[in-house]
Amino acid sequence: MKSEKISEAVVRRLPVYLRYLNELHVREVATVSSQELGQKLDLNPAQIRKDLAYFGDFGRKGIGYDVTYLIEKIRHILKLDQQINVVLVGAGNLGHALSNYNAFLKDNMKIVAIFDAYTPKVGTSINNIVVQPMEELTSTIKEKGIRIGIITVPDVEAQAVADSLISAGIEAILNFAPTILKAPPQIRIHTADFTTDLQSLAYYLVNGKEDAEHDES
Repeated sequence: MKSEKISEAVVRRLPVYLRYLNELHVREVATVSSQELGQKLDLNPAQIRKDLAYFGDFGRKGIGYDVTYLIEKIRHILKLDQQINVVLVGAGNLGHALSNYNAFLKDNMKIVAIFDAYTPKVGTSINNIVVQPMEELTSTIKEKGIRIGIITVPDVEAQAVADSLISAGIEAILNFAPTILKAPPQIRIHTADFTTDLQSLAYYLVNGKEDAEHDES
């Protein structure tokens, strides 16, 4: 791997490559070129080659990439070749949906514990995982070696939950609460904001209609 810092954009594209490579593997496709990857993923083939070159020389000129080998390498880069335990805080509708999705994941990244501060939810089960009280958060994270936390609580509670996760030893957080979280620089936080994404899509819908009307005039 090159010593220069890898950009977040590159890291975010790796799972996209992996998903399509897995599709090829299921179809028993042995090799794929950067041109083919680019066409399928709507990306510049040169960008794909550059992204992968940050981590090593995986392709062969005139042949392309060995699908099985590249899957193995990307999984290693993303640390998906090791068990990564995840904790989810917030057993509401979104928490349920994520936990249900978790049951079908084949990777070694799994939600292994669920927590909620609402007493009636504590003790209930989601996909064979019993919802625990927040008082057990720190001990469970340490006992199960949990490294990533998912937050699906209301925005007013999110920072306190993040603080608790970080204090318990969590290294990274996926935040679904509509708020910006504060954390030490060594803690990685990614925020999934459905509202912002939908609002940005609305812009394109309006512009598309206006552009069409302008073209007809």
